[in-house]
Amino acid sequence: MRRGAWKHWALGCVSLIATGSAAAAPTPGGIDFQTPVTETAKRVHEFHNEVLIIITAITIFVTLLLLWVCIRYNKRANPTPRKFSHNTLVEILWTVVPVIILVFIAYRSFPLLYDQDVMPKVDEKEVVDIKIYGRQWFWSYIYGEGDTAVEYDSNMIPDANIDPAKGQLTRLSTDNPMVAPANRYVRLSISASDVIHAWAMPQFALKVDAVPGRLNQLWFKADVPGVYYGQCSELCGQSHSAMPIELRILPPDQYDEWLKRAATSLSDARAYLDQVQPPAPAQVAAAQ
Repeated sequence: MRRGAWKHWALGCVSLIATGSAAAAPTPGGIDFQTPVTETAKRVHEFHNEVLIIITAITIFVTLLLLWVCIRYNKRANPTPRKFSHNTLVEILWTVVPVIILVFIAYRSFPLLYDQDVMPKVDEKEVVDIKIYGRQWFWSYIYGEGDTAVEYDSNMIPDANIDPAKGQLTRLSTDNPMVAPANRYVRLSISASDVIHAWAMPQFALKVDAVPGRLNQLWFKADVPGVYYGQCSELCGQSHSAMPIELRILPPDQYDEWLKRAATSLSDARAYLDQVQPPAPAQVAAAQ
């Protein structure tokens, strides 16, 4: 482990124990998931914890079993090995028990996978549709269709231009972030114009490939206004690491005002975002 890594790991452990939850944004030395902000993400984390308990118990059991066999049946303790070839009870157990475990995991995971993929049936007037295109190496967002569509590119802010006073984070903040309303269903249609990218938002438990010539869909419903971050999660070329995703979740009335301004002036819409800056990541975590 490189110099300083132990310190970061220890600080991460202390932070996790003190807060009882993961941080709301990537942090040095972090050892847990970021705080979930959608009901689906919370269910994903709960399922992860359940599976973690299962595999931990299996690992401990197998380790103890191996130690017992090594000690009890080594050449010194057992000079005359037994001659039987099988044990019916043991073979039944090591077949039935794993099947029960796998059935439980399937029972918990299949509905969750379906819910992640299929948006609930709601009034289409209440759904916000956003098209996302991955490009080398930035993201493009499109709201609406035709002549009234709002379309813009989102590029990473260079390190030299980062303004901490505005809450900007190195290699995560963008010049024109994606914006969506709180407490409304948002449907994402995702593709790419050159190579395969991947749109990922950890706190929403969302990740999907953006494939040229193919349209993939995701959905989410965020209840907490705030600033959330993701990154391209598919190796896409030289500047793959310079494709962050900054997502601003605004109250519905502020989102409507932002969209109205974006339709006429992108710079005015960006200035409005700075004016109605949502809670910073740390504040979002505290609110939850």
